[in-house]
Amino acid sequence: MEYAFKCHRKTEAGRDIVYPVNSIAFHPIYGGTFATGGCDGFVNIWDGNNKKRLYQYSKYPTSISALSFSRDGQLLAVASSYTFEEGEKSYEPEAIFVRNVNEIEVKPKPKVYPNPAA
Repeated sequence: MEYAFKCHRKTEAGRDIVYPVNSIAFHPIYGGTFATGGCDGFVNIWDGNNKKRLYQYSKYPTSISALSFSRDGQLLAVASSYTFEEGEKSYEPEAIFVRNVNEIEVKPKPKVYPNPAA
């Protein structure tokens, strides 16, 4: 079975706008959990095993160019840097943000299996 994460997109005026994903970071404790950062300026946390988004952080000033979890999974470094996806234009300065990660943001939900007796 194949599955594609439709993660960094929005619908505007009836059109789907898809943004490139620039970075993926895997959580060091919760094996199926990973973060994606894209040109839309958002970081999404995913439960890969259940194919669900667990959390979306508030928008950063520019594109997300890199992500990295700390070894214990309690911190996430986010590099915000314009990646010229819209060509030459004025943009916010590059910055690195280090945020605390709450367990509720990254801990996968238990997988629910259908009841065969139902």
